[in-house]
Amino acid sequence: MPFKDEILENLRKKDVIYVSTLQGKGIRSRIMHFYADNDFSIFLASMKNDPKITQIISNPNVSLLCHIEEKELQDSKEIEITGVASLIEDDEERKRALNLLSQKSPVVKALLEAGKDDLLHCVKISPESVKYRVFKEIVQGLPPTVIEFPKMNFHSDWKRIKDKIKIWLAEVRAPFLTATIVPIVLGTSIAWYHTGRVDWLLFALTLISGIFLHMGCNVVNDYYDHVSRNDDINREFVRPFSGGSRMIQLGLLTPLEVLSGGLLFFAIGSGIGIYLAIERGWEILVLGIIGVVSSFFYTAPPLYFASRGIGEFLVGLNFGTLMTLGAYFVQTQKFSIEAILASIPPALLIAGVLYINEFPDYNADKEVGKKTIVVRLGREKAVVPYVFIMLLGYIVVLLSSLLGKLPLSTLISFATIPFGLKAIDFAKKYHSNPLRLVPANAMTIQSHLFTGLLLSIAFILKDKFYLSIPIFLLFLLIVLLNIQKITKKGKGIEIAQGSLS
Repeated sequence: MPFKDEILENLRKKDVIYVSTLQGKGIRSRIMHFYADNDFSIFLASMKNDPKITQIISNPNVSLLCHIEEKELQDSKEIEITGVASLIEDDEERKRALNLLSQKSPVVKALLEAGKDDLLHCVKISPESVKYRVFKEIVQGLPPTVIEFPKMNFHSDWKRIKDKIKIWLAEVRAPFLTATIVPIVLGTSIAWYHTGRVDWLLFALTLISGIFLHMGCNVVNDYYDHVSRNDDINREFVRPFSGGSRMIQLGLLTPLEVLSGGLLFFAIGSGIGIYLAIERGWEILVLGIIGVVSSFFYTAPPLYFASRGIGEFLVGLNFGTLMTLGAYFVQTQKFSIEAILASIPPALLIAGVLYINEFPDYNADKEVGKKTIVVRLGREKAVVPYVFIMLLGYIVVLLSSLLGKLPLSTLISFATIPFGLKAIDFAKKYHSNPLRLVPANAMTIQSHLFTGLLLSIAFILKDKFYLSIPIFLLFLLIVLLNIQKITKKGKGIEIAQGSLS
């Protein structure tokens, strides 16, 4: 192939290439570092959770354009490549691709040298055609040099179904559904502590209802953040912690699909909730109405709870106290002061998850009039309430256990204090740097998860207090190891940012 070597030689003169993909009915283009191998396979890399990687993989038909500028305009060249994108999962191929990319990209080079390449996703564009044009030939009306490659069916119907499921899992923000699982497990554990039994069918229905209502909340709020243009103008978000799911912004779901999905999830969750209210008592209906109304109108008109600075309170109420009390009531048909007190730490911590995730959204929220507490106080001053949110729950547990309102075994939840202290440290240092703040986002989530889990275990233990110390030590070790792991990833982000400065 006479022109192959010439085309490759020109491609390798450049470090970056224009990458264009479909975004819904539109086209999205960006510049990325690349490397072309001898078969015209193009390798790209970016940080994990980078929206452009998600979009490239979900809309795999890709067009690439490389412009080689020469001293004389007539000698300038253009190389257009169309192909299909796929995520590189084979370890050896990924290692080879990253080593090649490190010759072009300072970020990839820095992360490889620091042993932090696990922070990167690597994409391979398998070519279907390559067009090579020289400007003077275009003027003369000569056709481009074209190299065709066999078309391969990378994406079967089953693959498309699998990809669609992944898109919806991203839309409902599946990893954050622990915010529902934790309080429902806690409320059920307290019921076990008091009665010595659990109705597993009622537990399953409570959990399913809570999860569907949570998904409805996430999806509907995504829709209204799109309507208000909040997510559209947000350029400081850090997936998956802030800025919404981005499925609408990436063109992977239409606004109508998102709204329809959210309403469907609310309907399913509410339907199960009504059944539980009929079976167990009208009190469940009251709790459910409070939860549904405050969740739906979190960003939706006309109430706009998030814009009124009470969104954090409502999230803590719904995903802390109401869900814990609801799960307890479904099992026992009564309320308990212990359930209320035990729900306070998870309530505060899930409010903390929302709160710390609002720091990257500060500018976008401010521009659209979404007056969260962070917007009202400013990033630096907003760190102070975060400190109280992260630590107040432990004070409640300590006082309640000493006063005999909670079992002494609930003190094992103190194993998660290092999460809070380290997250506070990151928030103080990096409140205005969304990427460097990521460890605080991650540790706040894990603090909520592990604290809720330990409180549940404390009630399950009943009179087996002697098990508390080994459980405390085990979870303390797990927490410290996770802090080390998260901090290392944060160091990788620092290296990536530093490589561009």
